[in-house]
Amino acid sequence: PDTGKPYVSIYCAWHTARTKAGLTDVRMHDLRHSFASLLINSGRTLYEVQHILGHTQVKTTQRYAHLSQDTLLAASNAATLAVGSVMGAMPNRALDVPLVAALG
Repeated sequence: PDTGKPYVSIYCAWHTARTKAGLTDVRMHDLRHSFASLLINSGRTLYEVQHILGHTQVKTTQRYAHLSQDTLLAASNAATLAVGSVMGAMPNRALDVPLVAALG
């Protein structure tokens, strides 16, 4: 409710927003994890994300940034293409065997 007074804490607004969205178990800190994951999955480096988040150690950033299945599959496909192009340039190659992404 609008009391005309300044907000003392953003948590009241956060509680209202997440309740209206039906996300009562989502913490404000979870937004930081989502932000880091979005950056990583959009192609930003771990080093860049580390500095954007203000982490002094990359291990901390690794706990925040989660790769999506799509990103992992794209990386696997890129490796398949790279191996295929090297194998294609080699004379007397045995077989062209595609890499299979086992992303259960």
